[in-house]
Amino acid sequence: MTADLSIAGVDVSRETAATLRSFEAIVRRWSPAINLVSHSSLPDLWDRHIVDSAQLLHFYQSGSRSWVDIGSGAGFPGLVIAILAREKHASLKVTLIESDQRKATFLREAARQLSLQCDVIAQRAEAVPSLGADILSARAFSTLTSLLPVAERHLMPKGVAIFPKGKSWRDEVEDARKGWSFALDAVKSVSNNEAAVLVLKEISRVPHH
Repeated sequence: MTADLSIAGVDVSRETAATLRSFEAIVRRWSPAINLVSHSSLPDLWDRHIVDSAQLLHFYQSGSRSWVDIGSGAGFPGLVIAILAREKHASLKVTLIESDQRKATFLREAARQLSLQCDVIAQRAEAVPSLGADILSARAFSTLTSLLPVAERHLMPKGVAIFPKGKSWRDEVEDARKGWSFALDAVKSVSNNEAAVLVLKEISRVPHH
């Protein structure tokens, strides 16, 4: 299948691009009823949410089998990753964790309509038994300090956590380093000059003396 288009630097087939557009339409249809994305960001849904989510695929680690998305909400980045992975990394299992029951119902329905193979778990990430993820993502879900215990719980020892963050990302990193040790690569976001995608490995608690 030849790549005809590029989304956030990810080359995709026309078929995958069409699936992303279908997903966009589903979000627009459901959003007024259950507030999937803010009303103000709906007009700019493609760039602010879909392109912003698609860039995370660049941080896929070769050989990864399991990608867990925490607080998936409207499916960003989880369902976008599942759509892209179907073409790019067919053996990748994508799991979405969303504690809001209505949003979890939306995620299941969207996945069904788009014929996506992904699991949706309607629980708090802290309550779910360890999923042994190779990759863990969370977007606009919580502070880095709050995300790290969840990453520690669900990631394999050599796993990678991918957290897109806004302009205050440096402050979040500084705060998180008070209680945690991690290797960090901060990559400039393709959708916002002030934002960054934080890629973390070797996450561990700093022992208290």
